[in-house]
Amino acid sequence: MKVLTSNLQYFVVQKARLSNKEAVHCIVSGRVLVNGQKGQLQQTLLPQDEVQLDGQLLKAPQQFTYLAYYKPRGIESTLNPAIENNLAQALNLNVRVFPVGRLDKESEGLMLLTNDGALYNRIANAESHQDKEYLVTVDKPLTPEALQQLASGVVIMGQKTRPAQVQQTGEKTFSIVLTQGLNRQIRRMCYKLEYEVERLVRVRMVNLEVGELQPGEWREINKDVIDCGI
Repeated sequence: MKVLTSNLQYFVVQKARLSNKEAVHCIVSGRVLVNGQKGQLQQTLLPQDEVQLDGQLLKAPQQFTYLAYYKPRGIESTLNPAIENNLAQALNLNVRVFPVGRLDKESEGLMLLTNDGALYNRIANAESHQDKEYLVTVDKPLTPEALQQLASGVVIMGQKTRPAQVQQTGEKTFSIVLTQGLNRQIRRMCYKLEYEVERLVRVRMVNLEVGELQPGEWREINKDVIDCGI
């Protein structure tokens, strides 16, 4: 997601209808405040910044939305209106939010949705090293050997998956914590070990948990909850 930014001097010129020389004087003399602090000439403005000139509001901070969403099975992790059963149709919100990370159509569970481009980019850049926990149901009883292989790594798509935390939770069910997000990784790992995934639910992303959410439900979350886990 691209984050729209602007140079403070250029912004003041445009918004306050000043010349470059006047804008520079206003900034250098401390008459322009960014988030309550004296602005700097070459300062980059972000959507969440507030700008004042002589106490007059030139730019209000953009309000961001952060949602924990339980994506139901059968919903595509896309906002593309040309794709049937897309997220935009499923959510039906009056604000446009973007999914951070993906779940394939047949998988379900926790997704983070936001319109905060800076946070989106920060998470996306670190995504390959963040814990994600899944509950998996397969088509036949699990063996100790299969569980060990899932934990130590399985060769899929020409590479061995990173070691994972795996715990059996039932005869045909287990939890797995991954720190990478290869395409359909868990399904491919299980298939390589001659298991078919019957149900796959993501229950946690770093420190954000699905909690009591039911399929199709969402709840607003505080940005601090996300920040402390990145």
